[in-house]
Amino acid sequence: MYPQLLRTVLLFGLLLLVPSRLLSQESRAQQQPVGHISGQVRYAEGGQPAFNILIRCDAFNSGSCGQEMTDRSGRFRFDGLAPSQYIITVRAQGYVEQQQTVELLTSAVANIQFQLRSDGSSRPAASSSVVVDANVPVAAKKEFEQAAALVATGKKESLNESVSHLEKAVTIYPQFVEAHLMLGTAYLDLGQLEKAEPILKRTVELNPKAANALFALGGLYLKQKKDEDAEKALLQGLQIEDRSTQGHLSLARVYWSMASKIKDDTQARPALEKAYEQVKKSLELKPDFAQAHLLKGNLLLRARRAVDAQHEFEEYLRLEPKGAFAEQARTTVEKIKKAMESQPKP
Repeated sequence: MYPQLLRTVLLFGLLLLVPSRLLSQESRAQQQPVGHISGQVRYAEGGQPAFNILIRCDAFNSGSCGQEMTDRSGRFRFDGLAPSQYIITVRAQGYVEQQQTVELLTSAVANIQFQLRSDGSSRPAASSSVVVDANVPVAAKKEFEQAAALVATGKKESLNESVSHLEKAVTIYPQFVEAHLMLGTAYLDLGQLEKAEPILKRTVELNPKAANALFALGGLYLKQKKDEDAEKALLQGLQIEDRSTQGHLSLARVYWSMASKIKDDTQARPALEKAYEQVKKSLELKPDFAQAHLLKGNLLLRARRAVDAQHEFEEYLRLEPKGAFAEQARTTVEKIKKAMESQPKP
């Protein structure tokens, strides 16, 4: 069915062949084009961006609208929000929980800021935040803070510059978990996988509960086609932090990679089932996760559920109209529409 359509979808690089019985019909409410809430979390002491902090969004009239973790710049964003009032909650072990009420009734866009303050308990685990411990020498801490400020700009040239500061920091203080983590992910973002791997491994040695380091390792192994290593790292990370939307999506891609190496569909089914379950978990945690909608669309299309696949591709385009796969998604949507129009009327 739709041979030209299926050839187009191959461009995505995320296609999964899934048994139709796996993909039960799911009811959906049509969403209007709406607004978003973005923001940034910083530590009150030192002003550093707060990395991997849980942010929850709840609507007054409809309950949870998702949750996500802050990026290395301390930033977060919730898209696809209808005109309403929302409560944004920040939770981090060892810090006072904070909430802000945001109104999207008169404006479709809002930006908010949080400052994390210690609750006086024990120091937070490095898996849930980038916090410099008291044993770090002043010189190493200074290098780390300079690197964090550069990373927060989001510019590639600044990321390159941050590496030299982080390398100095870990040389001064080899037990510097937070600097190792930031350095490893910086290498990963720069595509220097051979440098990223030993640094990320060292991070996990220093702190076995550093979930972000495990997620980064999983992503690295996936790029290297080391599926079993990627699965192990991601599962270990999800045992520590099971709310990571990217962790679940990365694991789905690992299972797809495993399945793609098996020619027999029956033998590949277990891996494909796991892949679909991980995509669902990712979207349950973050309904506006564009990349997960894209992957789900490919799943549905290959299961011959073209209309449902169309909806997922349209969701991806709504969330990322200029995304890396936007042009292919638009082409696929148009082909689905034409194919459906050409079907005989009942």
